[in-house]
Amino acid sequence: MTGPNVALPGPQSNKLFARARAVFPDGTTRATVERDPIPRYILKGDGAYLIDVDGQRFLDLNNNFTTLIHGHGFRPALDAVARLLRDGTCFSNPTAHEIGLAELLVDRIPAIEQIRFVNTGTEAVMFAIKAARAFTGRPSIAKIEGAYHGSYDWAEADQGGTPSTWGSPDAPVAVPAYAGTPASVADEVVILRFNDADGARRRITAAADRLACILLDPMPSRGGLIPPDPDFIAAVVETARSYGILVVCDEVLNLRQSFRGASARYGIEPDLIAAGKIIGGGFPIGAIGGSRRVMSVFDGSAGRAKVAQGGTFSANPISMVAGRVSMEAMTEAAFARLEEMGNRLRTALAAAISRHQAPYVISGAASLFRIHPKHTLPRDYREAYPSTDEAGALKAISRFFRSEGIVLHADTSASLSTAMSDADIDKIEDVFERFLATAPASRGGLLRACEDQD
Repeated sequence: MTGPNVALPGPQSNKLFARARAVFPDGTTRATVERDPIPRYILKGDGAYLIDVDGQRFLDLNNNFTTLIHGHGFRPALDAVARLLRDGTCFSNPTAHEIGLAELLVDRIPAIEQIRFVNTGTEAVMFAIKAARAFTGRPSIAKIEGAYHGSYDWAEADQGGTPSTWGSPDAPVAVPAYAGTPASVADEVVILRFNDADGARRRITAAADRLACILLDPMPSRGGLIPPDPDFIAAVVETARSYGILVVCDEVLNLRQSFRGASARYGIEPDLIAAGKIIGGGFPIGAIGGSRRVMSVFDGSAGRAKVAQGGTFSANPISMVAGRVSMEAMTEAAFARLEEMGNRLRTALAAAISRHQAPYVISGAASLFRIHPKHTLPRDYREAYPSTDEAGALKAISRFFRSEGIVLHADTSASLSTAMSDADIDKIEDVFERFLATAPASRGGLLRACEDQD
């Protein structure tokens, strides 16, 4: 898509990137940083908006990958942290602040009876897997094809599969995430296709004697934010229970789906939950929670615990206080308002697609949505995976939104925040409507339009 203002990164971003390339491999410190053609450097956040170092202002649909449920600069959390800073930022001893956030989460989330804090979602998933291994005495895990669970070797197997690597539909392959991964990692991961109930039963049963847990994201983001089929959820949980396999729900992202989380929303009763993102109030955090019976593997009161979980910054008071204040503000009414905005927006986007008879569909739930360049809603990662032309369409949408002052991730997955207004939702609807009205008729045309800018 072309136009007089494509909101490209400006001269200050270019200067900063030139400096960054001298000190960072590829000029960035996160693989998820987008560059089109270079990264955009941010000066500050303001509620639902971002301001970059060149003074350009954007409605933020990324929210640091769904973390900022209140948007940027949430005043109650900032004020609480400001009061705390003079007292110290981290200690080797515990503080009352960690108990406060823990009590909130235990009271709110049905599956969590006890909890431990870490610093990232990756750590939360890693320790959940370790806990499952220690509790069952088994080494292997099962996970959903294409689902993202952070950077632990076993959890990241097959999170980036492609048509050339993912294997047959009946026997998905656990592709290692990076060169040099021990071959044994792939041998210890069983891949399940999302929403394939029969396949899940068959593959779990075949590996039951070695499976410690099934790592289940109720609505995988990289899998397309596709709704879970109740029959699939039932097949996974019932089969796991029959063989003594633990169910671990990764809600690092999807805890934002309801007041009590995604597991409760979809009727899942997991043994463990990995949480993060919104529970930190904009600061680094992760958590592992579950039943007292399973969480006992972290109990070191009578000697060395079965799973020794430390972390220099785990349960630091800054994250604990910011998280507690932010989660206290996420009342049932606040979640209901986000859900209403999400429902309204997804309905409006679908209506625009219908009016223009365009080859797109919308997925998502609660405050999450994603645009797919497909004629029908995908059911799993393979169906959601974009062809070359479809990838061009996604890039065109992201660029068009950027030219209209909206940050939309390159895969068009997005999240809403409580800082957004009805006018912001109207703006998103209007921009998508105008994209459909002005986009080239074919996906090939969209791809060529994007290539003209590269």
